[in-house]
Amino acid sequence: MEQKAFEQWVWELRPRLVDTAAALLKSTDEAEDVVQETALKLWAMRQQLGDYRSPDALALTIVRRLCLNRLRGSRPSVQQETVSHYTPEAELISHEEEARLLRLMERLPDAQQAVLRMKHLEGMEVAEIARTIGSTAEAVRQNLSRARRQIMKQFKI
Repeated sequence: MEQKAFEQWVWELRPRLVDTAAALLKSTDEAEDVVQETALKLWAMRQQLGDYRSPDALALTIVRRLCLNRLRGSRPSVQQETVSHYTPEAELISHEEEARLLRLMERLPDAQQAVLRMKHLEGMEVAEIARTIGSTAEAVRQNLSRARRQIMKQFKI
């Protein structure tokens, strides 16, 4: 998708995205932040937007997921408490491994990369990913499996 077409599409979709985010977050400011983050994610995947049956539905799904992540993040969790006990060295290693993992993900074929991101970074379920990309759940599971195998093979090097 070209920049002008993308900007026009996001501009027209923006009110729906803000309304959805504001309804979930109960905050207009946070809703605006989520919509901006969504626009950035969509921009990063603009070349693949034509592959989706409904890019509007994808945008709304991303907004909902980001809102849910924010809502989950506002509640203290065991995982968050554990993170605060990291030593600086362990935290640095964790960041380096995460960066390496993201670089490895970028080497995957587009379909595998997309489903892996939706599943593990966006927290989407297999059926939801299948609906979003217009595929079958089995095809999504196969792409996830292949992507995970490839990452594991490369990560152990």
